[in-house]
Amino acid sequence: MRAARVRDQDACPCGGGRTFGGCCAPFLGGEIPTTAEQLMRSRYSAFVVGDDAYLRDTWHPGTRPAELVLDPQQRWTALEVVDTAAGAEGDRRGVVEFRAHWREGGARGVLHERSRFVHQSARWWYLDGEIRPDA
Repeated sequence: MRAARVRDQDACPCGGGRTFGGCCAPFLGGEIPTTAEQLMRSRYSAFVVGDDAYLRDTWHPGTRPAELVLDPQQRWTALEVVDTAAGAEGDRRGVVEFRAHWREGGARGVLHERSRFVHQSARWWYLDGEIRPDA
């Protein structure tokens, strides 16, 4: 199974209510997100389309793993933003809590994470995340 193909006119995988071309695609193409939530949503879209280079490039160099390998069998199916704290233009730090739904073969699940972001060098970076139990 390969990553999903998403065209510019398709609904954006991040669930923001716009087309992919008007939402996350420009970020995956090189535009810089201006908020922590935009970065988190675009990173989710990168997981959906299998863009591991974008995931590496938006992960803070101080916390980025040496290797990032995406599971080609895992399909990301929906994103819910649960909460945001700070992370707007002008902020130095931000937190975005989300639930990312997935399936792999016959199994289905939810990744519930509270992610931390930092604004440095005129851009937002993903720092790390705390996995939460999903009740």
